[in-house]
Amino acid sequence: MGFWPFTISDCCLRIQYVAMRIPLWIKLLWTFWVLVWAPVYWREYGLQNFLFFCDLGNVFIAAALWLESPLIFSWQATGLLLFQTLFTIDLVGAWVSGRHWIGGTEYMFAPNISLAIRLLGLFHVVTPPLLLWAIWRLGYDRRAWKYQTLTAWIVVPINYFWRPEYDVNWARGPFFHQQHAVPGFVYLLGYLIIVPAAIYYPTHRFLIWLTARWHAHP
Repeated sequence: MGFWPFTISDCCLRIQYVAMRIPLWIKLLWTFWVLVWAPVYWREYGLQNFLFFCDLGNVFIAAALWLESPLIFSWQATGLLLFQTLFTIDLVGAWVSGRHWIGGTEYMFAPNISLAIRLLGLFHVVTPPLLLWAIWRLGYDRRAWKYQTLTAWIVVPINYFWRPEYDVNWARGPFFHQQHAVPGFVYLLGYLIIVPAAIYYPTHRFLIWLTARWHAHP
């Protein structure tokens, strides 16, 4: 049929190719890990802990793997890539030198925290290369930083009001310390403006640049 651009066999090959963009073993491994990680963290830290962007990211990444969604991978990358990379740098630096160059990974060396919990925390190290690999594989969706900004606008105010003493996502002050320099609502408004502008959007621009480099040098 000359007017039809694809034969049935062509369509089958395309479907098989799309289905193989993310190997099945990665999907199964991440899903199994989330099913182990989630109840352990729930028992150890409670429900609110899952409002941390990094913990939300684990669930979103599981969905992205099965859906093979460039948007979800890109969305999570704009919010997680910088912080998870800094986590990895600090963790490796502390392991090599005994000093925390940035901070934030002290709990990974705390003897009062079970080894199992600390090992589960290594997902922070796995997340950046997984996200970058998925974007390299599937492409970058330019809507990502807007979705991440909307996520912050929903999640951070919840963190601000719900059990504020835990300062989830630094909703009450940076580095898990409630700030008193300005009124709380001023800080919250500044957070919701500055973080998307100073972190999400620059990460978005970096990922656009990076994917362009990948395409220029296949």
